Amino acid sequence: MVASPHTEKFAAHLRMLKDRSRRGYDRLGKEAGVSGSSLHRYCSGLSVPADYRVVHAFAKVCGASAEELRELHRLWALADTDRDAPVVPVKDAPAVPVKDASAVPDKDDPAPVPESDGSAVPVQTSPEPDEPAAVPAPLSPAVSAQAGPGPDDITPSELTPGESEKPRWSGVPEKWSSRWAVLAAVVAVVLVAGFVWMPDSDTGGGSSAAGKRLLYSKACKSVSMGQHDECVRELQTLLLRAKGKLAVDGDFGPETLRRLTAFQVLAGLPATNVVDEATKKALYAHKVSMTTWSQAKVAKRVREVFVEDPDTAVAVARCASFLDPLYVLPNTNGSRNWGVFQISDRRLPELGGTPLRAFDPDWNIKAAHRLWSAEHDFHDWPSCEAALKDKPKS
Repeated sequence: MVASPHTEKFAAHLRMLKDRSRRGYDRLGKEAGVSGSSLHRYCSGLSVPADYRVVHAFAKVCGASAEELRELHRLWALADTDRDAPVVPVKDAPAVPVKDASAVPDKDDPAPVPESDGSAVPVQTSPEPDEPAAVPAPLSPAVSAQAGPGPDDITPSELTPGESEKPRWSGVPEKWSSRWAVLAAVVAVVLVAGFVWMPDSDTGGGSSAAGKRLLYSKACKSVSMGQHDECVRELQTLLLRAKGKLAVDGDFGPETLRRLTAFQVLAGLPATNVVDEATKKALYAHKVSMTTWSQAKVAKRVREVFVEDPDTAVAVARCASFLDPLYVLPNTNGSRNWGVFQISDRRLPELGGTPLRAFDPDWNIKAAHRLWSAEHDFHDWPSCEAALKDKPKS
């Protein structure tokens, strides 16, 4: 059987961590709280765990860094979307892999020679010393019609000897030809600058920086997980402007989903996982700020609240959220965990909280201390067991 590309990448990341740890499946499974056989299936790409906490615990006992944990969660989220996709039997798999036309070619592969379809631009040789080096920019059809026929409209049979060395514009005095060329080039540049970037010119789409609202265009009717285009880039730019911390790369992955969810909650909107009309309106209103505490301030406050065991508390918080007050972890059952100590949807009502309240780092830390006080341990954070053994100083 052939696993999906996302599942195979996820499994490869797990195998890398496992091989680096130099420990067997049974030993790693005991430390991560999962059976060795299950770990073997995950690392082989035969299945994807339904609960990310299992993956997180495994990665932690393998010594994964914060960046590796972020990448692992991204790969798990993508693999999870393929969970219900049909698995292709090996006998039906293509003998030769078909490369995506948009994929970047391997640096070791020779560059393919494209077949001519009659529309390719001919290669221009360097001009002779006596010929002018500057070549006017090509004109748009509209400009060409106004300017009259250019040099390309004259066939070789119409030229007299020596005439090919000079540009000729039919019906225009020779001394004015260069001025026409410059004017036409300027008009062409203005037209390109004004229209070429617009994905849907009749819908008012465009870059937010230019006063346009791209997310309202037809091209951006739906913006959701797994998408990769300019609509996602516009979303990320707007989240960044709202002081959200994320990369603007046009890829709607787990990090963008986390920031979008946080923005929706802070804006008083339902966390829908997609950019709906209400979210677009809030994004362009620029009234929501995602500014929050720094990691250093979070660690300091955790130590002040967890006076009984400050080092362990900081280690658990770092394991759960990277000390990010706006961290959101979606689960496959539709529930989510919120804030510094990743308090679950199930626990929030018990603590008198809401997702919005959970984003208040002070409330979140105090609520986590209340959970800790029940038995004076961190049993509510089982996936961070490895952090209890390694208490880094902040």
